[in-house]
Amino acid sequence: MAEYKSGDFIKVAMWMVGALTSTSMMAVSIREIGPGLSPFQILFIRSFIGLVVVATMIRLSGRTQQFFTNQPKLHFARSIFHFCGQYGWITGLTLLPLAEVFAIEFTAPIWTIILAAAFLNERITPAKVGSIFLAIVGVFIIVKPGDEIINPASLLVLATAVFFAASYVVTKLLAYTESPLTVLLYMSAVQCFLGFVFGIAGWVQPALSQWLWILALALAGLAAHYSITKALQIADTSMVVTIDLLRLPLISLVGIIVYGEYGTITLFVGGLLILVGNALNIYTNLPKRNKTI
Repeated sequence: MAEYKSGDFIKVAMWMVGALTSTSMMAVSIREIGPGLSPFQILFIRSFIGLVVVATMIRLSGRTQQFFTNQPKLHFARSIFHFCGQYGWITGLTLLPLAEVFAIEFTAPIWTIILAAAFLNERITPAKVGSIFLAIVGVFIIVKPGDEIINPASLLVLATAVFFAASYVVTKLLAYTESPLTVLLYMSAVQCFLGFVFGIAGWVQPALSQWLWILALALAGLAAHYSITKALQIADTSMVVTIDLLRLPLISLVGIIVYGEYGTITLFVGGLLILVGNALNIYTNLPKRNKTI
């Protein structure tokens, strides 16, 4: 089990708060953009904006070495995984309630722990298994799987979870040697190209309001990826992903406030289990001298 300094938990928590907030903003932006634009077109415009912003940030910082990398294959693989995941996520958000999309997506920790153990040699401890088990039980309580959930949109979001898990694992590998801005630069470049190739045939001119929401989506996406990469430089992949499960109760609250998507008692029970799972994982990773706090 990895040992962390006392201040590391505060840093990880701060970065993940930024990631959670940004991801929720992304979901709202996609909803507001509406189904008029294809996911490929949205990904192209978002990635193009991201590429310009990140390249400008690197240029202004004077750290031009961040334009270059010795890990092109890892960058390409991460970008492909994330592009596929984003396609499924955007499509799912236009077809399913926010909380349901996030709940199905949160099977990702299961895949992440397996992949991290296989490729990163991260230990699967009883505490990690227990925390993820509680979180997944919470997800199933919320989703209440049955015949009504086995539909193409739900299966697409489930596949999205696998791609996101693979993206997390590759991001952890890149975090050892690459700066967050370099990771974002290459992700934006690859996804901009892929979005253009697959989206140009069905191009639709966005309205002004759609342009504004696409800009919000692009900036929130950059903030989310930067925050997660910073968190992965400090903590194990499985710990970061487990904290990321807090997105579910957060997006449920956003769905209620913004779109009137009220949940049932099962939503709150499931959310509580997810919180307990997070608390268990964080507690067991605390340095021993801090466990009395």
